[in-house]
Amino acid sequence: MGRAFRYGDNVDTDVVIPARYLTTTDEKELAAHALEDLDATFVERVSVGDIVVAGKNFGCGSSREHAPIAIRGTGVAGVVASSFARIFFRNAINTGLPIIECPEAVAGISEGDEVTIDAEAGIVRNETTGEEFKGEHLPEFVMDIVRAGGLVEWVKSKGAS
Repeated sequence: MGRAFRYGDNVDTDVVIPARYLTTTDEKELAAHALEDLDATFVERVSVGDIVVAGKNFGCGSSREHAPIAIRGTGVAGVVASSFARIFFRNAINTGLPIIECPEAVAGISEGDEVTIDAEAGIVRNETTGEEFKGEHLPEFVMDIVRAGGLVEWVKSKGAS
């Protein structure tokens, strides 16, 4: 369970992680600057298990994998959005960031609400209001990639077996 950090529509990858920080792929360094051009206090306030909640087309813009890596590095449990830009959607899977597409949850969650997500089932629960929402759940083989920590880790685990 974590607090909801709410953002609007069309949050692009340039505000998720500004281009000036793309000289590294270090997750902790990227996390230190996550969303700073959109919410300068995000990294100071975010805690492990918190949830990013956003409107339509989250992660639009460039195809950089740095964006989901930066978000994952902050320790958030995942991102719930009305919709995701397709490249961000795929990059989130590739980097092991849990995501749930659920417009009803976005409409039913306010900034600071306590939220629990079950990415495997596509369930979002607003613990503050007691409402539960059923979003899109990812297929089992895709969740295997997310659970492994991303595509590279999943491939490594397959090579070991």
